[in-house]
Amino acid sequence: MAEAVSDAVGLEPPRITTSVAGVRQAIADARVTAPGARVALVPTMGALHAGHLALVERAAELADIVVVSIFVNPLQFNDPADLERYPRDLDADVRILTGHGADLVFAPEVTELYPNGDATTRVTGGRVGGLFEGRSRPGHFDGVLTVVSKLINSVGPDVVLFGEKDAQQVYLVGRMIADLNMPVEVEVVDTVRDDDGLALSSRNRFLDSRERRAALTLPHVLEAAESASDRGIDAVLAAAQAAAMGEQLVEVDYLAVVHPVTFLPVDDDYTGKARVVIAAKVGATRLIDTAAIYLGR
Repeated sequence: MAEAVSDAVGLEPPRITTSVAGVRQAIADARVTAPGARVALVPTMGALHAGHLALVERAAELADIVVVSIFVNPLQFNDPADLERYPRDLDADVRILTGHGADLVFAPEVTELYPNGDATTRVTGGRVGGLFEGRSRPGHFDGVLTVVSKLINSVGPDVVLFGEKDAQQVYLVGRMIADLNMPVEVEVVDTVRDDDGLALSSRNRFLDSRERRAALTLPHVLEAAESASDRGIDAVLAAAQAAAMGEQLVEVDYLAVVHPVTFLPVDDDYTGKARVVIAAKVGATRLIDTAAIYLGR
């Protein structure tokens, strides 16, 4: 089970800066004290939970200075209502981070990262950026990649950390870093799940009790896919689709098995490492999940 997030008592909270100049100066000052110190960046949109803390704690193992960015990025929302209702509570997020290894919180206003109201220059996700999440949320990954590139340029980290659940985002960020020769490593941390298997998400708070039970369809689909993986792709998809049926509150958006190198759907005769990805609306809340499988014996 993901441990309950509670406020740390008697510990010094991380410092907060709201400007690019401020985060750069703070890191420069820290490196004067500790030459050669490694910097880790954990990009978030706030509404922090134990899944985020797993990223922060792993960052503290990999680096000497841990920066957590908290920024609700308007470029990655194609639904203004979704952007408006996304939870924001910086004070609560800072309390949650206290005692978990974060040294600095970078929490810029929209005008700090987009001073002209938008980003004239954007990073695009290419073909893969238009599939799955990108198909359902046009422009989403262009917004994600643009803000991640700005955060990396602002902080100058040695390593940037993401959660496995956002598998397509992880893939596209890795491609961007490689394609643009950014001198930063990507560390992927396993999905944190609750006792019943539901992946932790900032959006889970929008589920009522009935929807929360219905949302277990997503991990059940992944379990069904994994159980059929030794019989090939057709068996995996059949088992997964069967597990997705029957819950009226769940509307599956996409369900696919993709190649780990290309993030494109695997061929019928493919054997080897693969990844199942699923997205569904549970009531009014959209959730995603993923699992690595091995196709074939």
